[in-house]
Amino acid sequence: MAKPLSTVTLNSWEFLRDAMIAPTGFREYDARWKYPEEINLPGITELGLGLGTQMHEMGIEPVIAVGNDYRDYSLTIKNALMLGLIRAGIHVRDIGPCLSPMAYFSQFHLNAPAVAMVTASHNPNGWTGVKMGFERPLTHGPDEMTRLKEIVLNGDGRDRPGGGYEFVDGVMDAYIDDLCGDFKMSRKLKVVCATGNGTASAFAPRVLERIGVEVVASHNRLDYTFPHYNPNPEALEMLHDMAETVRTSGADLALGFDGDGDRCGVVDDEGAEIFADKVGVIMARDFAKLYPGSTFVADVKSTGLFASDPELLKHGAKADYWKTGHSHMKRRVKEIGALAGFEKSGHYFLAEPIGRGYDCGMRVAVEICKLMDRNPAMKMSDLRRALPVTYSSPTMSPHCPDTEKYATLDRIVAKLVERGNQGGSLGGRKISDVVTVNGARVMLDNGGWGLVRASSNTPNLVVVCESPDSDAELRAIFADLDQVIRTEPGIGDYDQTL
Repeated sequence: MAKPLSTVTLNSWEFLRDAMIAPTGFREYDARWKYPEEINLPGITELGLGLGTQMHEMGIEPVIAVGNDYRDYSLTIKNALMLGLIRAGIHVRDIGPCLSPMAYFSQFHLNAPAVAMVTASHNPNGWTGVKMGFERPLTHGPDEMTRLKEIVLNGDGRDRPGGGYEFVDGVMDAYIDDLCGDFKMSRKLKVVCATGNGTASAFAPRVLERIGVEVVASHNRLDYTFPHYNPNPEALEMLHDMAETVRTSGADLALGFDGDGDRCGVVDDEGAEIFADKVGVIMARDFAKLYPGSTFVADVKSTGLFASDPELLKHGAKADYWKTGHSHMKRRVKEIGALAGFEKSGHYFLAEPIGRGYDCGMRVAVEICKLMDRNPAMKMSDLRRALPVTYSSPTMSPHCPDTEKYATLDRIVAKLVERGNQGGSLGGRKISDVVTVNGARVMLDNGGWGLVRASSNTPNLVVVCESPDSDAELRAIFADLDQVIRTEPGIGDYDQTL
């Protein structure tokens, strides 16, 4: 049975023998811990045993594809996880080091009923975790994660006979074949490929070169110490570096990828850093011409342009705003038959006939290159300027402990709802509505908005704002929203701000 964190300490006899698992590591749609401070190897094995037990409980055929990212300790974590799965009577098909979307692809390629990917995604070194799923292309959501947490922490994992191990070679080549097909660029395109020395370094340059793109390498050498920056295309540090490389190389654009390759960030030919939701609108415009009447899902952190952009409306596109999080978004895209889903963090979910419905930064990169090929007279900066002007903040994350953030958020949401009910304002604009599907998205009478929600992966809240009128109004919206947030004493500093 897994013991509470407080009963097992680092550098002790029990640490080598007993499962140590911090309950806070079980999040809305994946599992993440600081390693080894919050979980040890016996704890990872207990997680594998619990996941295998959950497969049996749900009637899933006992076969799973398992992969790991390039961090130096991820292979050790994967081996401990696979031990638990095998103990649970599961046949493990090990696809080796990979990207998260390659692991998702392996479910289709190998016809595997389940998948588990060992990665901390964009979290810094010192974190580990597992993304997992049974029903392709979906991954665990809150219900599945809650049940897995119960099995693991209650010690309800069960050993069963029949487990086994198999290493499966060739999945990487099949994944790249699936991405590229026989497409070749008909226009010259020079692209900065930024991977931050993460796992995407083994994939992105190869994919882009195969489709006929001239690649400008940017930190493409695999190095799990991340010597330049943590690969996260939502972070300004990475975006600024991409922009500088565009300016010095004369590239047509830059594409940047996070540590496990399921997200993509974009900088245009002028070095302008385009937030991912605006890139989503650019892509949605292109898709809407090819597939009129399509529905696009956007997360609540994203721009209001998905619902108001005249070009999208002209082609009969419909917008559906939904909960932030890769599991929520994948599920929503599948449930309503959307053509694509776009998340401000850079997760894009391109469904049939474009993709397979899971988030894949490599697929996004290929589709952006195809978009540029379909618009040979246009630069990426032209496509950016063609959008209606809005003023958007980056995703800002004030610290709030995992054990407190949801209760803290509930109190903040109640205060914002009350402000709206009393005819209040943010940034001098009257509140028209407060949408509470995922935190609080405070809608203003001119189409501006401010959002606060809880991060599903880190001990933070998440704050995003947008104004259709001016940068000054954007800052005023943020200042008023932050004033409400600061009424809670447990809120710490922001990771970045306006």
